[in-house]
Amino acid sequence: MSHAVVLLSGGLDSVTCLALAQSQGYTITALSFDYGQRHNAELNAARAIATHYGVKDHRVLRIDLGAMGGSALTDAALAVPESHSEGIPITYVPARNTVFLAFALGVAEVTGAEAIFIGVNAVDYSGYPDCRPAFIDAFQTLANLATKTGVEGVSVRIETPLIALPKSEIIHTGLALGVDYGLTVSCYQADTHGHACGRCDACRLRRDGFQVAGVTDPTRYQ
Repeated sequence: MSHAVVLLSGGLDSVTCLALAQSQGYTITALSFDYGQRHNAELNAARAIATHYGVKDHRVLRIDLGAMGGSALTDAALAVPESHSEGIPITYVPARNTVFLAFALGVAEVTGAEAIFIGVNAVDYSGYPDCRPAFIDAFQTLANLATKTGVEGVSVRIETPLIALPKSEIIHTGLALGVDYGLTVSCYQADTHGHACGRCDACRLRRDGFQVAGVTDPTRYQ
């Protein structure tokens, strides 16, 4: 049976990727990161999602991206914007997806995975540079060059099934697969119980996605 590593943040996009990977017949290693984020609500959601989907191999890796600073998601002294930001917002975490994919690539080699699923999106997103197709293409090239499997001609594929979809289509895709979005947390400043603020960029994108999709928003707000 084919095996895949799925980056599971606990949010809307990552659970859709998990459901897609399972629907394609992959057995799953789910990979989440305790990277110094402001709250643990998304990690609690990731654990609940992994249990709900029967993922037997769910790994939570601890890395300290907060030590670098520079992001409102890891530094409590920086305020999370509650209105749309021009350019790359302060919620961007420097090199986050590069670091996450590097760890996923190592796990994929060790577990014999054929693919890594990551829920990056370049349509309805916050403007992060590491969510763009050019970044994914460059990382795929790196993966082919930097790994034993790549050198031997058996590359680990970086799968980004959501990258060109608006949020509303992502939601419809997940619902067609039976995803319960009530399990997910997307908010940049959710409380300890996973209740969303309703004001940050992530909340806005999520709320707009459900509205355009014509689907009831199951988000629990503060």
